[in-house]
Amino acid sequence: METFKFKTNINCGGCIAAVTPSLDNLKGIDKWAVDTANRDKVLTVQAEGLTAEQIIESVTAKGYFAQRID
Repeated sequence: METFKFKTNINCGGCIAAVTPSLDNLKGIDKWAVDTANRDKVLTVQAEGLTAEQIIESVTAKGYFAQRID
């Protein structure tokens, strides 16, 4: 299991609701969460068999920004 972190512009419950179907349907994700209290709106994803690029594509397909951070 790998943990990925991304800086995003997902900043409210409505934003989270918009990306939920996309992330929930991405095979390999065990769990994910967005820290909207963090100024960088950090999306943390625990997944297996996925690349950071696949997760970014899933988020950007919904109209949001995601950039991998360490």
